[in-house]
Amino acid sequence: MKLKLDLHDVFSNGNAIESSLRDIMDEALLKRAEYVEIIPGKGSGQLKKSVLRFLEKNYKGRYQRIEKDDKNFGRLFVHFRWK
Repeated sequence: MKLKLDLHDVFSNGNAIESSLRDIMDEALLKRAEYVEIIPGKGSGQLKKSVLRFLEKNYKGRYQRIEKDDKNFGRLFVHFRWK
């Protein structure tokens, strides 16, 4: 299972961003998703940095790795490994 979260709609609302990230990550953990695709958009990179900080702070150890897309700067993949 692969999940996707596009943050373009809520980019200016910090509470909505955190809520959306928390919801998608909890769903991924519950459903044992292969990965979650998060689209913060290109912009100045501040939203991407805040997404990375949020994941490090709240979900460290629950995912295997975070991949930054080589071809599209505005996209992240959070990979999971299930035993």
